[in-house]
Amino acid sequence: MLTRRTFLSAASAAAISGCGGAQTVTRTAPDDPALRPRPDPGWDAWVAAFRPRAEVAGIQPGVIDEAFRGAGFLPGVIERDRNQTEFRRSFEDYLAIVASEPKVQAGRAAFARQRATLAAIESTYGVPAEIVCAIWGVESNFGTRRGDIPTISAVSSLAYDGRRGAFFESQLVAALRILQAGDVTADRMVGSWAGAMGHTQFIPTSYLQSAVDFTGDGRRDIWGEDPADALASTASYLAGAGWQRGASWAIEDPAGSLTPDSGGPSFRTGPNFRVIKRYNNSDSYALGVGYLADRIAGGAPLRQGFGPDRYGLTIAQRQDLQRRLTAAGFDTGGTDGVIGPNSRTAIAAFQASRGLPATGDPSPALLAML
Repeated sequence: MLTRRTFLSAASAAAISGCGGAQTVTRTAPDDPALRPRPDPGWDAWVAAFRPRAEVAGIQPGVIDEAFRGAGFLPGVIERDRNQTEFRRSFEDYLAIVASEPKVQAGRAAFARQRATLAAIESTYGVPAEIVCAIWGVESNFGTRRGDIPTISAVSSLAYDGRRGAFFESQLVAALRILQAGDVTADRMVGSWAGAMGHTQFIPTSYLQSAVDFTGDGRRDIWGEDPADALASTASYLAGAGWQRGASWAIEDPAGSLTPDSGGPSFRTGPNFRVIKRYNNSDSYALGVGYLADRIAGGAPLRQGFGPDRYGLTIAQRQDLQRRLTAAGFDTGGTDGVIGPNSRTAIAAFQASRGLPATGDPSPALLAML
């Protein structure tokens, strides 16, 4: 069985990068010129050959015309698809991104704003309001990072490229079906580089499967400022995937069967853990969503902490390292304790300034030097 995001593992990087922000988001063209539609004869020929296949699938010619008016090839999408970095982030680092204290506070504020809507969604679908809210937080930072890349251009570029052509052509046909149903216009159908859309980042086929019109306005609008349809669609998806009312997702337990980081917290997973994984097939994702949900609902932090990382530093020491580097003029881009590309660049620059090998690796000695 394909999960909602089987083919979109790298697309989630953008969704977990936020840490707070305003309730609304300003729509602008993508900053990267490579993510703006541009003419390409090969893409044009592919679209011309695709048109009869779309019509056979039941898409009206006028819908196709409107969808591709202003669309074009996105070279930046192909570049991202071909250069997905394979790495394993530690569970501690993952939680520091998706369930940090600022994220928990932002989640509680978002929950309070949408309390009545989330309660109605829980009553309808049986999925706890805090789980739905947590997925919203992990996927788009509570609606502030929904994506601004034109979906038709993105999925048609990926279908034309051919590496996963059949999959992305199916997403393109599904996107056209959404337009044909009148749920959204082509200019408002935007999302991630890989076609995930809206507040909770549905790919087009999953939208057709699970999206609902919870507001009753005749449209299943997951893109607009009001997140109600998107949140209800997420609950609809989880309910359809087998969510069990009243069952647990996981319990922190010293004798648990799942210990993502050696020496870190251990979990005894419940049946709904597997349902969350249908949304994104990753243990860290499911644990992160469940933990953020518990914290949004007022739960306490994990009882078991994490030990030093492979460099011998605890998260508090990594945060101290980032603060001191930034204060010294080597900006790490944040102090979350996650040693990512920005922190490594800052470390390497500091090392070079001191005549040291510019490895970009943190260490207790480097912290002591700072």
